[in-house]
Amino acid sequence: MSVASPSQRRVAVAAAVLVATALTLAVAWGRSGEPAQAAPGEGWVGTWATALAPAGGGIAAKGFTNQTVRMTVRASVGGDQARIRLSNVFGTQPLTVGRATLALPVANDTPQIQPATLRELTFDGRQQVTVPKGGQVLSDPVPMGVQALQELTVSVFLPVATGPVSFQFNAREPAYVGAGDQAAKAEYAVTDSRNYWFFLSGVDVRTAHDAGAVAVIGDSLTAANGSTLGLHRRWTDYLSARLHDDAGEADPAVLNLGLAGNALTHDGSEIGFPELGVNGLARFLRDGPGQTGVHTVVVALGINDIQIYDESPERIIFGLRQLATQARELGLRVIGCTLGPFQGFSSWTPGKENTRLAVNAYLRDSAQFDDVIDLDAVLRDPDASAKLRAAYDSGDHIHPNDAGNEAIAKAVPLDQLAGS
Repeated sequence: MSVASPSQRRVAVAAAVLVATALTLAVAWGRSGEPAQAAPGEGWVGTWATALAPAGGGIAAKGFTNQTVRMTVRASVGGDQARIRLSNVFGTQPLTVGRATLALPVANDTPQIQPATLRELTFDGRQQVTVPKGGQVLSDPVPMGVQALQELTVSVFLPVATGPVSFQFNAREPAYVGAGDQAAKAEYAVTDSRNYWFFLSGVDVRTAHDAGAVAVIGDSLTAANGSTLGLHRRWTDYLSARLHDDAGEADPAVLNLGLAGNALTHDGSEIGFPELGVNGLARFLRDGPGQTGVHTVVVALGINDIQIYDESPERIIFGLRQLATQARELGLRVIGCTLGPFQGFSSWTPGKENTRLAVNAYLRDSAQFDDVIDLDAVLRDPDASAKLRAAYDSGDHIHPNDAGNEAIAKAVPLDQLAGS
């Protein structure tokens, strides 16, 4: 039986998934009104992405009026053109974007940008765009040399009241808030900052190869609670660096769609925290196959169904089976992740440990996943298998530290990510 190429898989996804189809139909148009064309052998791929969630309280619920937010992201692969995706998926009203720009930062701990690198972004040739409630928009491409593992700065001016935002509350990178339109200013006057990403859900680049992207849909272990802020120490960051250093074929992008507190079968709003996101089954198509150029989806969910909601192993396994089946029906490779140990964490009980072991047994033996990354085997204490190895413990007995995240990345066979 022949195996579909990454390009063929992406065509199948675009045809089968409404979200991906919408993105395909919204391929960016240049100022001339003509569609942007990629040269033979080149194509668009997501180089960075994040999962967004509804606002809870605070700044996210209040939103912005006549303010600019400036955010830092890091590319996983490079290209010669770039574009961004803005999302109002959880908005309660239309979102007006007055101006958006892309640039290179002066440093990773400052809102200041390099003026010569500034690119004004447009949407169908227009500077201002209105994003419908529940919708998203893709900017026109701009010429910009983006290097793998390079930081990028996205600035968005919000001239009128946004209402509650769609955001990622565990960015682990600072977002700076300033008064008025500062989207094109090199010297940025900060009035507030948060480790959030607001409205920004993706950055794409045009690449000279067809290696595609790997989307990792996970919880706080993927979002990397416990890692060092501002230094790109998620396990997906280490994996991107490892792929970049590998002397083999072209590198796929690695897209981190982790949401702290996220569960397969429960919404965060059930316990009063909507910022933990909607359940994995609800967000899967948008956050996985809906990303640009995805050929492989990694599913790293389930531990919160156990430790927060005390869900049954049968219900968790049902959710995992559903995600695996949906991915494979779309022609995607799908990789599961076993659930790491958490004895010593405040919610741990012997009964929950038995559930974790049952889910892991299913994952290791399941034929529905193309491969499995055994996070449990990497992270557990060899002398106490229900506990996180001390050298990898961030201090709360559930989230790995930088060393633990690096160990996860080193345990991933790179050939699992090739997309064929």
